[in-house]
Amino acid sequence: MSAIRLLVLGAVRQHGRAHGYQVRGDLESWGAHEWSNAKPGSIYHALKSMAKQGLLLAHDTAPSEAGGPPRTEYELTGAGEREYFRLLREALTTPGQKVDVLTAAVGFLVDLPRAEAIALLKQRVAALAAWREEIRKNWTPGEDEDWGHIGEIVGLWTHTAHSGEEWARGLVERLENGAYVMADEGDPWQGVVR
Repeated sequence: MSAIRLLVLGAVRQHGRAHGYQVRGDLESWGAHEWSNAKPGSIYHALKSMAKQGLLLAHDTAPSEAGGPPRTEYELTGAGEREYFRLLREALTTPGQKVDVLTAAVGFLVDLPRAEAIALLKQRVAALAAWREEIRKNWTPGEDEDWGHIGEIVGLWTHTAHSGEEWARGLVERLENGAYVMADEGDPWQGVVR
C-alpha cells in the first residue's frame, strides 16, 4: 500500500472539496513531505489518477480574479470514501507495512468511531504478537548454531515487533481512557492544527 493514496484521500475528505494546493498545504503542515512520498508532483498525480479511477470527482472552477489559471477542486465519491476507510483500516491492522503508511493512518485515526479504532489496534497488537512468536519459533538459532551478524536481523525483527506492540497497546489504553475526539463523538478536527 502506498501512503500517498491514504494521505490524499484523507486530506480531501477533511475539506469536503479541495484543490491540490490545499491538499499539499495540509500534508506539508504535517511534515508528510519529509516522512512519506507526498511530494508536490506525487500529490497532483495522485489527485488526477484517483479522479480517473472514480475515487474523486473533479470540479473545474472559474479562473482567479487575480488572473491565475482555473483550479480543479476534488471531492470524494462514494467509491473514494469506501477506499479511504479500507486503506485506513488496513494500515491500522497490518504490521509489516512501511512506517509512512502507519503514520498516515494514525493521522486519520480520529475519522473512525472510538470502539472501531480500539478494535483495529487490538488486531494490530495480536498480529504483532503472532509475528514475534513466529520469529521466536522459526528464526532463532539452535543451541550449537552461530549465525554471526545475521542473528542481528532476528534481533531487529523481534525488537520491531515488541516496540510496535508496546506502542499500539499504549494508544489503545489512551483511547479507552477517552483521549481525542473521535468520529462518533463530534468534530475530531475542530481545533486541530491542519
